[in-house]
Amino acid sequence: MGAIFSAVLLGALVLLLLAAGVQDVRTREIGNRRNAAIALLAPAWWWAQGLAAWPDIALQIGSAALVFALFAGAFALGQMGGGDVKLIGAVALWLPLLPLLRMLVGMALLGGALTLAMLAYARLRRHDVRSIEIPYGVAIIAATLIALHEPILNRFG
Repeated sequence: MGAIFSAVLLGALVLLLLAAGVQDVRTREIGNRRNAAIALLAPAWWWAQGLAAWPDIALQIGSAALVFALFAGAFALGQMGGGDVKLIGAVALWLPLLPLLRMLVGMALLGGALTLAMLAYARLRRHDVRSIEIPYGVAIIAATLIALHEPILNRFG
């Protein structure tokens, strides 16, 4: 029963992430309800994985709070959107420390590639590159799905 519940939670997470990605591409926003749903499902995930309150859950919450605070700084500097920051914080609640670090590195690399691609496209179309809004949620989501694949989904194999 635990494996089925875990699979259902992961399925819900993936669907929420994909919906957030579609919304980000269409509107350059990620809704608070999606981010809240991702964050609020994390405790069920912890329970399904059998995490202990100390130190496991405390580490999840602490690392998510640290990541959120760091990216809130990027938001304050105008470098990142608020929905992206909330999404990173919500996703951090799901990922153990090493997969979280892998996700953040992957997010940076994918986000950089996405930015370069959009800049090149804008230059080809002769658009003002200063007005480009990058759907950075796409990079966050892709990096999260990659990070989820290895440490979590392989448990079911």
